[in-house]
Amino acid sequence: MRPVFRSLLFWLVFTSALAYLWPVQQLAFDPFTPPASIKTEFIWTLVAVAMFFLGTLVRRDELIPLFQRPWWVGLGVLTQVLVMPAVAWGVTRVIPMEKDLAAGVILVGCVPGAMASNVLTSTARGSVAYSVSLTSVSTLLSPLTVPLVLWIVAGAETEQSLAWSSLRLSVLVVLPTIVGFTVCRIWKRCQGWAQVWSSRIASVTLLWIIVIVVASNRANLMNVGLVLAMALLLINVIGYLAGWIVGGVANLPEACRRALTLEVGMQNAGLGTALALTLYGEDTLATIPTAAYTFGCMLTGTILAVGWQKQGKCVEETDMPIAAAED
Repeated sequence: MRPVFRSLLFWLVFTSALAYLWPVQQLAFDPFTPPASIKTEFIWTLVAVAMFFLGTLVRRDELIPLFQRPWWVGLGVLTQVLVMPAVAWGVTRVIPMEKDLAAGVILVGCVPGAMASNVLTSTARGSVAYSVSLTSVSTLLSPLTVPLVLWIVAGAETEQSLAWSSLRLSVLVVLPTIVGFTVCRIWKRCQGWAQVWSSRIASVTLLWIIVIVVASNRANLMNVGLVLAMALLLINVIGYLAGWIVGGVANLPEACRRALTLEVGMQNAGLGTALALTLYGEDTLATIPTAAYTFGCMLTGTILAVGWQKQGKCVEETDMPIAAAED
């Protein structure tokens, strides 16, 4: 798992740098930016594709925590839904920034957890089953939680757009995930193929979304400095701390505390980018924080996961009642 993730981090940096430095004036064309008339729909299509292939990767036995310890899963999802939006909102009040950038920062806190946290949990020798359950439930609930929480922390001025976004989340996020999961349950031959290719395809779609954001905001990114980076890092670190502390107070096994820590701190920034375009328009700066957060949380998450791995203390799934049963 670890080499694959490192490769994703490398390609994230490489493709984004290429999109940012592409000599548009000299070459007179830009392969990284779709036509403005279809950019939003194109990004939502990429989100739907990513969620379908991620859905094919979810195994039934990985959802055992939903049935064995449902309150553990509820606690984790509740921590993410309450802590991350509140922290993001608080950061925008403490650190001055432009209105659109502040909206993007709040979006970072409102979206569900990222599937990359599942990979990092494996690297950290945490409970992959618990991590997958948390990500799956938070994603399935996102049509309800994201618009509601965003309305609470950002105000009612985008109420009509939030209702539309809720429908999009249901159709383009939840539905593809369920369809992907169902296809692999019905068509057994798909499972082997999915284990090899699904994560790669989902990673490519994520990279594609970030590249579009970077290419569309070349001039704006030059003006974004340390303030935004520090704001996003603060949200990320507080998310990790919240997951670790809540896991300790609830007396979760260490494997679950590691999973919860990574899950709360890492957000689905690709989904946040699509939402930013829908809510605030094609030329909004709100996509910059969502794209930048992808770099930050993957980098810090990798450092944290590798640090846990190097402790030499192997946390086995079999040590936990939550994942003892098999299909």
